[in-house]
Amino acid sequence: MILIADSGSTKTEWRLCSEPKLTNNTCITKGINPFHQTTEEILTSLKESFTLKIDEIDEIHFYGAGCATPEKINIVKRALYIFFGIDNISVDSDLTGAARSLCGNKTGIACILGTGSNSCLYDGKNVAHNVSPLGYIIGDEGSGAVLGKQLLGDILKNQLPHSIIDLFWQEYPTDRAEILENIYKKPLANRYLAQYTKFLFKHIDLPQLDLLVTEAFSIFIKRNLLQYINVLHLEINFTGSVAYYFQPQLKKALNQHNLTLGIITQAPMNGLEQYHRLTTMHHDRNN
Repeated sequence: MILIADSGSTKTEWRLCSEPKLTNNTCITKGINPFHQTTEEILTSLKESFTLKIDEIDEIHFYGAGCATPEKINIVKRALYIFFGIDNISVDSDLTGAARSLCGNKTGIACILGTGSNSCLYDGKNVAHNVSPLGYIIGDEGSGAVLGKQLLGDILKNQLPHSIIDLFWQEYPTDRAEILENIYKKPLANRYLAQYTKFLFKHIDLPQLDLLVTEAFSIFIKRNLLQYINVLHLEINFTGSVAYYFQPQLKKALNQHNLTLGIITQAPMNGLEQYHRLTTMHHDRNN
């Protein structure tokens, strides 16, 4: 039986792929990120909250944030080996997971637009080229964190109509000092900033906010996607909450750059399950 994991810094979704499909085949644990956790800490997290049956698992495919170098991959691999007791384990980046989920075994462009952003040219099996996202301070264009940063900057510097600024302060009982403290003094500023995408989504019918989001996506396209070879002849695919909830603005930005939209999904797990089912069937037919 195959176990697939899609992991971010806040949560990990686990799914068993079996025939016939099990009714209880999914569980959620805390996020696993080897940049912030040791093998022992990952093990502790799994022991606390992993609820699926493990006795029939013979293959694991783990896709996660922070799994970008051999050293970090081994931190996760060791924890999975100790917890599950099997050695047929592959650990890849969340970007590889997104690409396999969105493109399957076809060449294409795969993008993540959530709290952060990322993109790649995918060759049908692996990431062939990646423009580094660089994080929300100097990169992560089009992400929830950067959208929130843009909104707050426009609110605090009076770059939006007073009606929108007044609406913001009505809905968020905070002030300039508290906002700056959350951004500059407290941890996880990217998540703090990203929460303000809810305001953008709720009031996206206001032309100024529609423009803010559309322009943010256009910058993501210019600084990332236009660097990929043959991008004008490939489908551009997206996964992540920001891409999913702001589809009209994303389509508008893609049209402005003459790019072809593929699919948009809220999360990669369903596509990953399909990818690994097809891969297993293909492998079985060839043996």
